[in-house]
Amino acid sequence: MAIAKAERLMNLALCLLGTRRPLSKRELRGSIEAYMEAGNDESFNRMFERDKDDLRELGLVIETVENLEGEPGYLARRDSNRLPPVSLDAEEAAALGLAAKVWQQARLAGAASGALQKLRAGGMPEAGDAYDGQHSAIEPRIPVHEAAFEPLMLACRDRRPVTFDYRKSNAARPEARQVEPWALECWRGHWYLAGFDRDRGAERVFRLSRICGKVKSRAGRYTAEVPDVVTVRETVASWAGESAERSALIRLRAGAGYPLRARATAVREGGDGWDELEIPYGHGLDAWLVEFGPDVVVVEPADLRADVVDRLRAVAKG
Repeated sequence: MAIAKAERLMNLALCLLGTRRPLSKRELRGSIEAYMEAGNDESFNRMFERDKDDLRELGLVIETVENLEGEPGYLARRDSNRLPPVSLDAEEAAALGLAAKVWQQARLAGAASGALQKLRAGGMPEAGDAYDGQHSAIEPRIPVHEAAFEPLMLACRDRRPVTFDYRKSNAARPEARQVEPWALECWRGHWYLAGFDRDRGAERVFRLSRICGKVKSRAGRYTAEVPDVVTVRETVASWAGESAERSALIRLRAGAGYPLRARATAVREGGDGWDELEIPYGHGLDAWLVEFGPDVVVVEPADLRADVVDRLRAVAKG
């Protein structure tokens, strides 16, 4: 079904771009095979209107004007749908080259490499090659191991609702979620999805590694307004534990937990092979501390200690 629709949209776009005069619905129906196979006029009209709206959402500028017979006609003028030439200086080309290298280990690697090849063919400065792996021993990488990443990335791009099973860190079993995805963010090596949870009627953030099974797309439009990029990033940072309003005291086994030590505002030797650390305490800290297992003991506050114990019990239950 997806391939048939894509072919139909492509044929409609080619017809509208290739004509010098407005084409009526009747003419378009007689030119596109999928429209000829429509059972009746009502079915064709619904199909055509959906296709026209989809092309406009994809960025095609379609004009509606009267043709010589006085009927509504449609065309897409080439000058209205032609992108301006891409002009990049050496620094901009280098930034694009670096961005493509960052995605090298992700499933976007092919798309990123193809985009660079097209830009270079169009005259992009070769400064983009300055970050080639042959010339640099240290290179940035964004690892993507979760199978949910690609379908969620496409759903964010296309503004499509999704469903998936999600297991909270303190839950023994996953539960179904209906989500309108907004954006994906990488934080401390983990990928998070920010979006609107339809069942809870509020924005939520989901860690991709806790999504179980397949991500399934759903038809229909979003029911909640999508915030701007800055707001989404702040939401991800807040739910992932980036913002901190309090301080927590923990005991950390000597020689362990270097990421915690890097965030600590104070470190003291506690004796018996343990150190005492003061670290910023924000949303999500309990989930992070659980990852260090028996190397971490929460001293205070009491609510953080209780949250960590609950999470460890949930893990123990399987």
